[in-house]
Amino acid sequence: MAHEILIVEDDDGIRRFLRISLRSEGYRVSEARTGAVALSLFEANLPSLVLLDLGLPDEDGMDVLAAIRKRSKVPIIVVTARSTDFQKVRALDAGADDYVVKPFSIAELLARIRVALRHNAPELVDAGVRQHYRIGGLEVDCDAHSVLLDGSPVHLTPYEFRLLEVMMQNPGKALTHRFIQERVWSHPTSDGFRTLRVIMASLRRKLKDSPAAPRFIATEVGVGYRFIGRDCEGARDTGTR
Repeated sequence: MAHEILIVEDDDGIRRFLRISLRSEGYRVSEARTGAVALSLFEANLPSLVLLDLGLPDEDGMDVLAAIRKRSKVPIIVVTARSTDFQKVRALDAGADDYVVKPFSIAELLARIRVALRHNAPELVDAGVRQHYRIGGLEVDCDAHSVLLDGSPVHLTPYEFRLLEVMMQNPGKALTHRFIQERVWSHPTSDGFRTLRVIMASLRRKLKDSPAAPRFIATEVGVGYRFIGRDCEGARDTGTR
């Protein structure tokens, strides 16, 4: 059964462009130009993913984001003209799974949609990759998509979780920005470096990990990042070893 995508966008031209592009890829589409209609359609149709503009005529898209996130863990990709790091971080912290700035490449947006849908499908876990990691007070269960820090749950977006997973799969290695982008987004994107910095900053905050005195992830200036946990343990299943 085809995934349904809810487009929340008040610009008729952009909404039409997205509708045509998504339908050509086999997706079913529902559309809203206001926040109120978006929430009604969300409740009625239970879409697989939401494309959300923040500048809506009746209310701020951040309020729509918060309302949807209270109801569901469905992937939400913000598609907006708001381009500052502050706005990106605010949306990601509020529960957005990705953030795309207008004008955007439709090929890139479609790739991000595929990644978000794939990360939201529990049956697509790669059985060949270690699925359980521990270091110090950090414990990550990839099968359950759960993270504990000093015994307390940490709520990560799909991209934050995938970023942490990639880092923990390569302990002690200096990973380049390009390497990380290819494994988190499947391929480098036009604003990939900037987006990676924003998501890394959000992940570090949630892990209480200071770049100045890193506990888990160190910055390799001019290169990328390194997962520095020496006692990192990995297992293919959730059992201990």
